[in-house]
Amino acid sequence: MTDAPEYVPPQVWTTKPSGGRFASINRPTAGATHEKDLPVGRHPLQLYSLATPNGQKVTILLEELLALGHAGAEYDAWYVNIGEGDQFSSGFVAANPNSKIPALVDRSGPKPIRVFESGAILLHLAEKFGAFLPTEPAARAECLSWLFWQMGSAPFVGGGFGHFYVYAPTKIEYAIDRYAMETKRLLHVLDQRLAEARYLAGDAYSIADMAAFPWFGGLVQGWLYSAAEFLSVHEYANVKRWSDELKERPAVIRGRMVNRGYGDPAGQLRERHEASDFETRTQDKLDAEAAES
Repeated sequence: MTDAPEYVPPQVWTTKPSGGRFASINRPTAGATHEKDLPVGRHPLQLYSLATPNGQKVTILLEELLALGHAGAEYDAWYVNIGEGDQFSSGFVAANPNSKIPALVDRSGPKPIRVFESGAILLHLAEKFGAFLPTEPAARAECLSWLFWQMGSAPFVGGGFGHFYVYAPTKIEYAIDRYAMETKRLLHVLDQRLAEARYLAGDAYSIADMAAFPWFGGLVQGWLYSAAEFLSVHEYANVKRWSDELKERPAVIRGRMVNRGYGDPAGQLRERHEASDFETRTQDKLDAEAAES
């Protein structure tokens, strides 16, 4: 496959510069690197996130809950710049000791509750508001199975395929082939399921769809890693049908905008504190436009 000399792992691995886009924030240890409290807004739900696929899951659910009329789902969404290491602040580590977005602090009760990992946040909110999670045992089991299928799949798509295809400092044929194969297998699993059901849990839209859409919908829509042609996503007609439907939902459109700090400024809402933020020109968006002009 390559003329490069074979890498022989040392007897004991030690830290060394890894290169790549995220080299400055990668490290083999956990915990805070600096002291900084998290901001707190006026709503019961405080979200600290970024509009990566994992972050979009939660903002899509929150916007869907608000669209259903759940006023208690009003939230403040704070922008976490992972490139600058915001996730290693003492405040963020207290909310999520794993230093990954998203992190939620639910302040609706007498004592704040921290919830981290996107799947756990989806489940917490769905149970809290009694929405987007079936109650009939078989349907609930189906929904949770697909939710956790996605959680287990994301590292192969993101840290696996996405990393080696886009972010690695050198292109490694074996790594790209290995994770491209697995990503296509996962797309096929999803495509087969959606050939027999409108949504992942069956007839009803659920948190399983909200978890899978930013990753697999993003791939087939051409939003993720610019890899649609490389992965031949046209082969997955059922995934395309499902993602075409979901991407037009107003709450999905709004959810994908929240905590976005890249791309077209018209599609960005770096921080969200009121529903009216989607209609008004926030200072963040004005600053972004001024920087580009």
